[in-house]
Amino acid sequence: MPTVPPPSRDATVDPVLFWFRYKTELLAGLLILILAAVGFIGYRVYVDHRDSSAAEALGAAHAIPEYQRVIDQYPGTPASASAYLLMAQKQREAKNFSAANTTLQTFIDKFPQHELVSTAHLSMAANLESMGKNDEALSVLQRLTSTDPKNFVVPMALLSEVYLLKAKGKTTEARQLCEKFLTEYRESPLAQEAQRQLRLLKPPEQAKPAEQVKPEVPPATAPLPAANPSVSPAPSAGLPPNPAPNQSVSPAPSAALPPNPAPKKP
Repeated sequence: MPTVPPPSRDATVDPVLFWFRYKTELLAGLLILILAAVGFIGYRVYVDHRDSSAAEALGAAHAIPEYQRVIDQYPGTPASASAYLLMAQKQREAKNFSAANTTLQTFIDKFPQHELVSTAHLSMAANLESMGKNDEALSVLQRLTSTDPKNFVVPMALLSEVYLLKAKGKTTEARQLCEKFLTEYRESPLAQEAQRQLRLLKPPEQAKPAEQVKPEVPPATAPLPAANPSVSPAPSAGLPPNPAPNQSVSPAPSAALPPNPAPKKP
């Protein structure tokens, strides 16, 4: 006798029934999504409008107070970050190096991820050098080149280190930096200047040891040195001694000729 199969437990969900059962929760979730989207769009519109206004204000600024106004009215905007850098440049032009470094440090603290943070460090080192604080400037440059060696300002920082080391008389360290520059940044536009500095820092050639001078032996045909007139030379064997001065010496009779005959008397 045929039997009826049991009903499946995976019953199909009726969308109408589901809507009437959970419509309150669904409407609440949909409302939250709509409000979030509207809020995000509104925030973006506000940020864009604010950034646009800040950019316009920055474009009209040309003096330190005007840059400060942009910073105060539009904090956190890209325009305010640029305002810090431009204000520091104006302070440097006025030779107010300490205030310029304070402005640059504030920029670094407020925008640590900004792409021009390394440029700010380089400018701070230049300001310290202008104030005669070469050791502090060298420390800033060394920290910059060691912490971010791939940064685009590192070649300039290395050359600045070379100049400072050269001024301090540390030619060996300066020469090593030039060699490092030419090894790691030989494609840089500043490589020619590094090569020039390396030539200037070339160590002096060590003096060659003095060659041993051999005594010159006079040749056999060289003339004998003149005798000292105050010293009588030793008599040569087989020759009679020279007569004493002012002493008459009779000439020796010649062995080949007979003596002269005596004259005849008349």
